[in-house]
This record gives sequence, structure tokens and C-alpha cells, in this order.
Amino acid sequence: MATQTIIFWGLGAAAAVLCLLVLFGVIPHLRIVPDDTKFDFVRFRRISFPVSAVLSILALTLYFTHGLNFGIDFKGGTLLEIQGKTTPLQIGSLRTQLDALGYGEVQLQEFGTNGEILVRVAEQPGGEKAQQDVVTRVKQTLGENVDYRRVEVVGPRVSQELLGYGTIGIIAAIFCILVYLWFRFEWQFALGAMIANVHDLVLTIGFMSITQVDFDLTSIAALLTILGYSLNDTVVIYDRIREMLRKYKKLSMADLLNISINATLSRSIITHVTVAGALLALLLFGGHAIHSFAATMMFGVVLVGTYTSIFIASPILIYLGVAEGRTAHIETPEEKPDSSTPPGTKPAPARR
Repeated sequence: MATQTIIFWGLGAAAAVLCLLVLFGVIPHLRIVPDDTKFDFVRFRRISFPVSAVLSILALTLYFTHGLNFGIDFKGGTLLEIQGKTTPLQIGSLRTQLDALGYGEVQLQEFGTNGEILVRVAEQPGGEKAQQDVVTRVKQTLGENVDYRRVEVVGPRVSQELLGYGTIGIIAAIFCILVYLWFRFEWQFALGAMIANVHDLVLTIGFMSITQVDFDLTSIAALLTILGYSLNDTVVIYDRIREMLRKYKKLSMADLLNISINATLSRSIITHVTVAGALLALLLFGGHAIHSFAATMMFGVVLVGTYTSIFIASPILIYLGVAEGRTAHIETPEEKPDSSTPPGTKPAPARR
């Protein structure tokens, strides 16, 4: 613990010194992405859409065939809240003692400031009597030096209700997102964002199925967080696209999308890198209690969310007809260059 504290304060001091040096101009500001970036993201839509379709079908197939590794919250089991009477309990030794009982999945979570530990034991075959036997054996194993503050048995009915409420929460979040974007932008933008969010959820569930990480209430929280984070990134790009639609009325839709994505590229990279750093710390040092949350977030936010916002949510506007109402324009030799067209791009071709 002392070593970790020294490392923490050392990194904090180094970050503070670096910020002061940048503030006073000793070190120039870091530019991750140049201002005049003109990368053609939209052309990859002919690759990203088929790849995403195949991956989504594979993820759904894994879900219905391989299934998810449901945790105690959704499978039922026994829950005990314990605390040491004289000395704080050590999670490592407790896990060794409880694993020796042969009950399969046992989750230990430390919370509070007084050394409380939450013990979850998976549901055992044999009905209610088997669950009461679990409580008896756990008490015998831990001995008299433990104070049992709460003992509960989570049955299959309660676990199914939790799963149902979690599913309803995700569906309600998607619906609210659809309604919000419909009023905030246009129906094409709302539909595009909803497709992108569902794409994120499907691929994340496929990841959870193939890796068999615990699917519990923290996983539901991770899925809802992925929805919000992905929506935030998509709305930033959509807002720039709407601004460009008003400013450049004679620009082709593909060029307009590329300009919008490139304009927000620096913000996207910085945001995703900082979030990835925080999630990596949770994944490596957060322990077993939040492992499923951190792993799901790392995949859904850093990998899928970044890819979806750029290569799915934006190019899909072309196929949803956002550009159909744009003004056609034919340039004549006598006509001066269009001031509403940014340099290095071509006006949208006229319709016949």
C-alpha cells in the first residue's frame, strides 16, 4: 500500500509540473491531430457496413447458442454481509476458505469503511434446503470471529425480475434516445443514432458471450453507460454535420461528412484515450468485483463506440436520405468560385 501511495503522489506531482510548464509556455501545446486533416473516412462505408453486419449476425448467433455467463444476481444464490469482530477480514484468505467448500462461483466484495465484505454464493441444486445448508457451512468455515450483519437467499424468481427490469431499462433508454434525437435533429439523425447504439449493444453482448465474463447488474450498468457514451460521441459529430449542412449547401454529402468527422477528430481521440486510460486502470487494479464492468466498458466504449461513431453513424446518413433535399448546382465558366464551398472539395453534382 505504501508503494502504491508513493507512485500515486509521484504521478500527480509530475502531471502538475507538466501542466505548469505548458501553461507558462515552456513546453508547447501538444497537437495530436493537425487542423487541416482531410482523411476520407466515408469511403470505408463499403467495407464497414458489411463487416458490421457480419459481426452483428455472429454476435446474435453466439447469444442464442453459447449464451451469457449470468452472475448470482440473475441466477439466484446466497448473500451474506459479514464483518470481523476484532480484526478486519482479508479477502484473499476468505476466498481460499470459501472456494474449498466446492460451491462453484463465490463473489467477494469489500465495501464501506469498517471492513464490511459482501459474500455471494451461486445457487445450489436442491431447493431452499440446499441454500440454508450453504449458510450453515459458510458460518462453520468462517468461525466465531465473524459478525453476520445480513443473510439473504436470492431465489430464481427475484433473479428473473432483476433481469427483466434490466432489459426494460435498456429498451427504455434506447426509446428515450430516439425521441430526444428526433426533436433535437431530424428523424434521419435519430434513426441513424439508434441503429448505431443497437449495433454497439449487439457487438458488446457478443463479446460478453464469447469471453463469458460475468453478466450481472454491473453489466447492465455498463451497457447503459455505453449507450450514453456512444450517443454523446455521435451527437457531437451530428451537430457538426448539421452545421455544415446549413453552411455548405452546394457541397456533396460525402465531402461534408468527411469535413465534419475530421473537424471533431482531435476531440474524439483525446476523449477516447483518456477514457481508455481510466478503464484500463479499473480493469487491472479494480479487482474481481468490477471486472465484468471494466471489461465490458473497455470493449464497448473504446473499441466499438469509437468505430461506430465514425464509420457507421455518420455514413449511414447518406443511405437515410439526408442529402436528398440539397440544392443542385452546375458551375459555369463565367461563375465565380462558390464561397460556400470549402477549399479542396467539389460541389455536389447536379441531378438530372
